[in-house]
Amino acid sequence: MPKVKTKGSAKKRFKLTGTGKIKRKHAFKSHILTKKETKQKRNLTKTGLVHTADENNVKLMLRLK
Repeated sequence: MPKVKTKGSAKKRFKLTGTGKIKRKHAFKSHILTKKETKQKRNLTKTGLVHTADENNVKLMLRLK
């Protein structure tokens, strides 16, 4: 049997918290920032949590299930 590997893209994008939730970064913060308000850019800098509906898919990609 071959080894079960994690998805490299998910490995780079998601981290697990101490309580078992999955942290993620917000999108739309990489370019074309001149038309976005300062408040929007500041809020996009902060980390968010993966929605509960998507958690199972992310855990499968990270091989946590």
